[in-house]
Amino acid sequence: MIATLLAGCTEGAQNGALPSTPEITNQTGRIIQLWNGSWIAALAVGIVTWGLILWCVAVYRKRRDDSKLPVQTRAHLPLELMYTLVPLMMVGVLFKFTAEDIGAIRDVSAKPDVTIQVVGKQWSWDFNYVDDDVYDPGVQASLTGEEGVEETLPTLYLPVGERIEFRLDSRDVIHSFWIPAFLYKEDVVPGRHNVFQVIPQVAGDYQGKCAELCGEYHASMLFNVKVVERSEYDAHMQDLRDEGYSGQIGLEYSRDQVVQLTNEKSGETS
Repeated sequence: MIATLLAGCTEGAQNGALPSTPEITNQTGRIIQLWNGSWIAALAVGIVTWGLILWCVAVYRKRRDDSKLPVQTRAHLPLELMYTLVPLMMVGVLFKFTAEDIGAIRDVSAKPDVTIQVVGKQWSWDFNYVDDDVYDPGVQASLTGEEGVEETLPTLYLPVGERIEFRLDSRDVIHSFWIPAFLYKEDVVPGRHNVFQVIPQVAGDYQGKCAELCGEYHASMLFNVKVVERSEYDAHMQDLRDEGYSGQIGLEYSRDQVVQLTNEKSGETS
């Protein structure tokens, strides 16, 4: 048990206690490195600042037998230049690394292997698998606290080792598409198409959620993510066709119309 705890601490130290590991996607390693670098820089600045404060407190404290007024310095140009230029340099370095990493993370110039349109709605998600011309309408979760609720959540299937392009749209208000293990989230804004790409590298089951307060049942906007082999992904696409979910479910539908359409499809296949 002690070995298990130590292993967990070691992993936490490597990834900065973020809920992921560098291998999960092609971008998690970069994000963890930026996170850890930012914390190391912040701690270094903190140590220097705390040290200077304590040094000033110790050296320049008022003594009991000292009744003189300290020397009043009206201006000290070198010192003023230092505490102006040094913070600007620090911000510049942080900006450089952040801009480079954000640019790489948001780069969508590569041709995707799979394109998925994610449509946020109050209070669930619709998934259009564009290349396979099928869709999966999301039904709002019923968070009763009972076992098995996870199985009723919408499930997003992703093929492992392939470049996925997510196209994000909203039917109503602002949402935020977030898979915590991927260490990245993107806003889903009405009238605006946001896009990002990622390559899942580790097969497994993950969780997703909405990260933007979007109304009364915001907490119900949960979904499952299954990163699977290509054969299992293709089998799921065929299952959706067999269930009658061929084509794409467009933005012209309101959330109520989507529910009605889903019920009609369920009635046809039952």
